[in-house]
Amino acid sequence: MTGGVDARPPGVRPSSVAAVRRWAIVAIVAQVAFVGSWLVAASWQGPRYSSLAHSISDMYAVGAPYGAFLVVVFTLCGAATILFAWLSLWPTLWAGGWRAAVGSGLLGLSIIGLGNLLSPFEREACRLADAGCTEAAQSATLGGILDFVLSLVGLVLYVAAGFFLASAMKRVPGWGRWAWPTRWVAVSVLVLVMATGLGTAVDLSGLFERLVAATAAAGVALLAWGVLQRARA
Repeated sequence: MTGGVDARPPGVRPSSVAAVRRWAIVAIVAQVAFVGSWLVAASWQGPRYSSLAHSISDMYAVGAPYGAFLVVVFTLCGAATILFAWLSLWPTLWAGGWRAAVGSGLLGLSIIGLGNLLSPFEREACRLADAGCTEAAQSATLGGILDFVLSLVGLVLYVAAGFFLASAMKRVPGWGRWAWPTRWVAVSVLVLVMATGLGTAVDLSGLFERLVAATAAAGVALLAWGVLQRARA
């Protein structure tokens, strides 16, 4: 408060604006690191690995070259996204009521948040690029099962988060114009998830999965950018 007037940006609850900005910046860096890590990791997977046909999960499966690198990066990026959702996004959109709370919570629990955070427990038993490895063998372990379940549920939560956050944005001063882009990101992820399933028949599931991951990360970065713009108002 300055001279009896609330100086914080519209929509931001009585919370540290510096903390809101800090976690927004961390979230943007995390999304860049997330996408960059699996783009770079493809270069050391060997000639049998195909980024078009094989999944990102294959690159940190048990026995995958330097798989621990992706596990560490994904875990840190997941933690950063969760902290952004609750310490930056929610305080900024709190005027949107329960929709903002649910949307922020779902984002933290989604594939880009909790899904990445639990990467150490989601390692498949082998890579399809390796001789003798099959989809059945991959899912025969707890890591393979968790990878499948958490990915599927996490994607559903991500899409749902987009719709809840878009609804909340309409109720927060200065955020109305962000509602449609947020909703369209959610729709795009849903469409790409469906395309990933269809792409299996033509060995393009890896490509569509990467488009899903990149779009989801871009959506979080977009939200973080919006938070930064409001915090600088």
